[in-house]
Amino acid sequence: MKYPSYLELLESGELNRRLEALYALLSPCRLCPHKCEVDRLAGEKGFCRVGNKPIVASYGPHFGEEAPLVGTSGSGAIFFTYCNMACVYCQNWEISHLGEGDEITVENLAKIMLILQVWGCHNINLVTPTHQIPFIVEAIKIAAEKGLVLPIVYNCGGYEAVETLKLLDGIIDIYMPDIKYMDDKVALKLSKIKNYSKVVKEAVIEMHRQVGDLVIENGIAKRGLIIRHLVLPENLAQTEEVIKFVAEEISPNTYFNLMDQYRPCGDAWKYPPLDRKITKEEWNKALGLAQKYGLKRLDERRARFWD
Repeated sequence: MKYPSYLELLESGELNRRLEALYALLSPCRLCPHKCEVDRLAGEKGFCRVGNKPIVASYGPHFGEEAPLVGTSGSGAIFFTYCNMACVYCQNWEISHLGEGDEITVENLAKIMLILQVWGCHNINLVTPTHQIPFIVEAIKIAAEKGLVLPIVYNCGGYEAVETLKLLDGIIDIYMPDIKYMDDKVALKLSKIKNYSKVVKEAVIEMHRQVGDLVIENGIAKRGLIIRHLVLPENLAQTEEVIKFVAEEISPNTYFNLMDQYRPCGDAWKYPPLDRKITKEEWNKALGLAQKYGLKRLDERRARFWD
């Protein structure tokens, strides 16, 4: 298999067709399940508050990601401003809610990708890319024409439109979605999104269809699916339902990061029991569920934030 796969699409001209189709989804906007239908090409803004240009908060080698992404030189993270979710406990609150970041050109976004490659990063890690993906794909095209050869990581919250994901087939090498909940009432209350359980299941199934289980070569992730799940207090995240879905409907060989690092951020203090960290007992129960359902590639490398 050739890595990264977007180089083949570039050579065949297919990348141009995909790019045109992605930009068409901006007017009216149907990029994500919100389907705001505002004319973003004309600068109108919907739920995500982004118009017709990329907005970037920061970029650089990131050493806090999963080991196969970090390697020895870090994951090349680009943090995109705003989000198509509005999680009340977001740990990147200043970026996702307050809009910390600068509007840039797609040419400068391409330069950032090439800089991260020069710095030795193992991949281009797109953090919260969903609402800005047409600009990102255009930047990938420009960067690839100038020598970009790193795998592309799609690091998202799981609230994705399958129509959009299909246009990314062969462009994205590594999908890394969160599966946050399996209760739609909780998702609406805590993240302001509708029908999340159905949406995230369909999205992750499509991601796995495209890239399969994670492929690691010499300790570095090259292609495949990584799933993250953050354990929340009092089972607000429906951890058992998430794990059962992954084991039975995706693959027991899924690289699954069970995360324990929840801490109150943003407006979490307004939503008890989100005003506290998880307990050791809650964490041990989550670990037991991963073992119960037979997940074979469990990543639990996280600092413990016990009460």
